[in-house]
This record gives sequence, structure tokens and C-alpha cells, in this order.
Amino acid sequence: MIVHPPLHGGGRRVTVQGKDLGVAHSDRQLLEFLRQAGLPEAEDLIDDPEWVKWDGRPAHIYGGG
Repeated sequence: MIVHPPLHGGGRRVTVQGKDLGVAHSDRQLLEFLRQAGLPEAEDLIDDPEWVKWDGRPAHIYGGG
């Protein structure tokens, strides 16, 4: 899963294997995307670089780019 850099208006686009899952505006929304992708223990994976790549800005920052 890639969490792309923050968008100018806020939020970060989220993709899995090139498929667009939407825009997350918080860790809570990102966790829901992980669950929808079939990863029920998402809380354990959000900071695991094997599963989630935070691109362009530090993790957990969703403000405008």
C-alpha cells in the first residue's frame, strides 16, 4: 500500500498495486482502507514499511502539500 504525498486541499491518496482506494484524511480512514484491502489487523501494519509506504512526507501527516 502506498500513502501518497498530501494533496493541496488535504488528505493523501491511497493505492494498492496501482488500484486507487481513495483519499485518507486521517489514520482512522487509512486503517479502514487497510481493512478493506483484506488486512484485519491494520493497527499493527500502519507503521510497518513492509506493508505501508508513506511517500513524500512523514507518516501520519495529512495536511495540504
